[in-house]
Amino acid sequence: MKTIRIVAALALALAAAGAAQARELKAVGITVGSLGNPYFVTMAKGAEARAKAINPNVKVTAVSADYDLNKQFTQIDNFISAGVDLILLNAADAKAIEPAVKKAQKAGIAVVAVDVVAAGADATVQTDNVDAGKIACAYIVEKLGAKGGNVIIQNGPQVSAVIDRVNGCKSALAAVPAIKILSDDQDGKGSREGGMNVAQGHLTRFPKVDAIFTINDPQAIGTDLAARQLGRSGIVITSVDGAPDIEGALKGKTQIQASASQDPWAQAQRAVEIGYDLLNGKKPATPVVLLAPQLITRDNVGSYKGWSSR
Repeated sequence: MKTIRIVAALALALAAAGAAQARELKAVGITVGSLGNPYFVTMAKGAEARAKAINPNVKVTAVSADYDLNKQFTQIDNFISAGVDLILLNAADAKAIEPAVKKAQKAGIAVVAVDVVAAGADATVQTDNVDAGKIACAYIVEKLGAKGGNVIIQNGPQVSAVIDRVNGCKSALAAVPAIKILSDDQDGKGSREGGMNVAQGHLTRFPKVDAIFTINDPQAIGTDLAARQLGRSGIVITSVDGAPDIEGALKGKTQIQASASQDPWAQAQRAVEIGYDLLNGKKPATPVVLLAPQLITRDNVGSYKGWSSR
């Protein structure tokens, strides 16, 4: 009996020691593609909300890399110097960012990739971007029918999420041989202005365009503006994000027809939860968490509970 009591006491002591050593979440650093995009603003707010639920006194710093790899390296160095516990990383370059990831991990910082993959990250939380591109372009296929037509894929910054969306789109368009892809390599910069500039070039160059897929909502809005300025109509525009602006566009007099929605708030919340678990020795069941997209159209936008509902 004495031996049993000693073992039990040791077990309790070890458990208490483990609990005492649980690492507190004191500081979080977030570096994203562009804080000029409402998507990443929502992501940063979602991360901050979850971090403060874990520790009301946590310090959360969100910065914009502007898709500049060197700038992002510097930001991660700054996070390391500041002694953050967790970095949420929206990588400007999935492969080239790895040295910065390793440097942060060596400093005892958990690194969770969000929205796009990042080589060497402890975990990744993102939308199923292949499926997002696929359902957005399946809508184009549905609208054009068997007769097909001329389609433009308006590309963007070459991060993994964009590459996946374009690949998903192409797989959907391939279902109709009569669909001709006029262009698929022009970068709309992920922005409204970039989308408008690229669309102006395309619509000036090509006299007949039946549909345009843009890799995100800001580019879609810019594309619609370009079409209006040039007096072009009858174009089916689809995109990815499900952003607040696109809700208004789908309800208004635009040529934007559909958007495959993401949930940046949920992505960020899950990433913080996983990061906090990692700091305390608990690995996620799977290193990559994929969130399913939902197609938002003019028909169902009224019931869509988008980012603003957060």
